[in-house]
Amino acid sequence: MSLTERTAWTSLGIGLCVLMLKGIAWWITGSTAFFAEMLETVVNVAAASAALMAVRYSAMPADENHPYGHAKVEYFSAVLEGALIVVAATLILQQVWGALQAPHFPDQPVTGLVLSSAAAAVNVVWATVLRRRGKRLGSPALVADSHYLMADVVTSVGVVIGVFLVTVTGLLWLDPVMAGVTALMILFSGYRLLRESIGGLMDEAAPAELQAKIREQVSTTAVGALEAHDLRTRRAGRFTFIDFHLVVPGEMSVEAAHEICDRIEAALRESLGSAVISIHVEPDRKAKHSGVVVL
Repeated sequence: MSLTERTAWTSLGIGLCVLMLKGIAWWITGSTAFFAEMLETVVNVAAASAALMAVRYSAMPADENHPYGHAKVEYFSAVLEGALIVVAATLILQQVWGALQAPHFPDQPVTGLVLSSAAAAVNVVWATVLRRRGKRLGSPALVADSHYLMADVVTSVGVVIGVFLVTVTGLLWLDPVMAGVTALMILFSGYRLLRESIGGLMDEAAPAELQAKIREQVSTTAVGALEAHDLRTRRAGRFTFIDFHLVVPGEMSVEAAHEICDRIEAALRESLGSAVISIHVEPDRKAKHSGVVVL
């Protein structure tokens, strides 16, 4: 089992533990805000399950029907998680409306606050670990799951503040109002995640800083060539796809040109990790005098 898959299993287990804590908090207090928070965590567990399935499927090797591998499935999982965030925020807003119509004072609020705070602390720690590990492993599904957990933390903080203020001031309307504010923040988080994930499905180019790094690597390692042009990039999961045209002197042998390509590919893979590189070699009469100049 890969580290990515083990991380996804761990995330699911932690999600179930947090759900249990929030479920107990709601059951003890009867608070509408705690109920809304529990509903969000139910969606969180569903999202973690989707991330696990995506991670397992994306790890499958390339086959005849999927010659470029299965890494893109993680973007589908991330889109699903973004949609689930929107669903969770909608559910919370529905509960907020009901609570505004018939507000009530929660039972045993201190116990509920302790349980909700403990759940938030667990999510903060795990979301931080998950985000760093997801970026290191190049897993959009794990990174998306970390975003969702942080959205869950925002909800928890808002709910804890709301219930605490209700307990101290006796103003029952503060509970649903704070839950409504956090729901709007979650909606923004869901929109951002959907935007990033759909960009991956649409084969957006790699970030500008990564493209600059690729150009620098090509410029410094393609000694013997003249230029590289028509550089294109895209990301799919942990893989960076790179293709470009490499111009070499017309009299250069195929073997010599191949050695240059091997040197470029080795440098790019060492720098980027998982990379799929396609280089089209052209004679000097095809030079465009633009793109990457070989130093």
